[in-house]
Amino acid sequence: MSSPDPQVRAARNPGPGPVQNGPVVAVTGAASGVGALLTERLAASDEVGQVVAVDERRGQCEAAEWHTLDVRDPAIAERLRGVDVVVHLAVDLDLETDPAARSAYNVRGTQTVLTAAAAAGVRRVVLCTSAMVYGALPDNELPLSEDAELRATAEATGVGDLLEIERLGRRAPRAHPGLNVTVVRPAVLVGGTDTALTRYFESPRLLVVAGSRPAWQFCHVEDLCSALEYAALEKVEGELAVGCDGWLEQEEVEELSGIRRMELPSAVALGAAARLHRIGLTPSPAGDLAYTMYPWVVSVSRLHDAGWRPQWSNEEVLAELLAEAAGRHTVAGRRLGRKDATAAGAAGATVALLGTAALVRRARKARRR
Repeated sequence: MSSPDPQVRAARNPGPGPVQNGPVVAVTGAASGVGALLTERLAASDEVGQVVAVDERRGQCEAAEWHTLDVRDPAIAERLRGVDVVVHLAVDLDLETDPAARSAYNVRGTQTVLTAAAAAGVRRVVLCTSAMVYGALPDNELPLSEDAELRATAEATGVGDLLEIERLGRRAPRAHPGLNVTVVRPAVLVGGTDTALTRYFESPRLLVVAGSRPAWQFCHVEDLCSALEYAALEKVEGELAVGCDGWLEQEEVEELSGIRRMELPSAVALGAAARLHRIGLTPSPAGDLAYTMYPWVVSVSRLHDAGWRPQWSNEEVLAELLAEAAGRHTVAGRRLGRKDATAAGAAGATVALLGTAALVRRARKARRR
């Protein structure tokens, strides 16, 4: 597929001086989170010709060309004319979002972006999912190859959406010859993020399911952004895992964090978590627990082979996560206010998990009123 017309590129690089030869890169979800960080990073890069930012509201990066629209709007195809690479980050994984609405947005948004990119002559789309798609299973190798089978199920928050996004990404090049799709899968993402896995470290005790074998691998958002930049600049392609080198055993996490464990039988922990979620008292389904029970550490060999290296270690990212979690109080995945946290005390996690029957009765009484 040919490069964009030089006149189009010139129009997107206003002002004096020669037209830059780097690619025009569009970022969806560019106004906040990882999208905002990546937009700033690309705009500052000498290797990028121009950044096109797409979101439902305008962000703060003045160097980008902004288009305010929903990624599900087919009109996005016109906004992508002259773009070489699209990095699609407009994905909702918020714990508090209605699951049905979240899935509808994520799937329709990805479908629209892939179709619009092909129609606009974009040569590459970069999708960002998660290493969670490999699944957390007791027989997982340490680390998993990037080519390992995706054995996750849709039982954890957002994982069903991520699996569908990956399926759409695999189908797109067959439906649209000439379109290349690269997938980036970060480990536990840290740095201004709020997920079931980051909330795990806001609890008064670290829940450990008896007989489980946790292994922790983190990914700082700065490292994710540098990996996405590599993909956008076409320095690497295919299915890429990204994260810190190596991993931490549960005992190392406990020693580094200073948070003691609370060990529960599997049936008790999973059963209570399922009931708490079913009655709406916690945002996290029981499937999230698997990712704290079994390993899903990934190799980052493809990025390494391309010359990329993480700037953060697992120990450093854990320290950052603990600093962000300071002052927050989470029990069984639910954030507590200061008054609730004081009442829960050090035994809060035990109360939340073992006192399910009382919580169910309370919820039923509330519904009758």
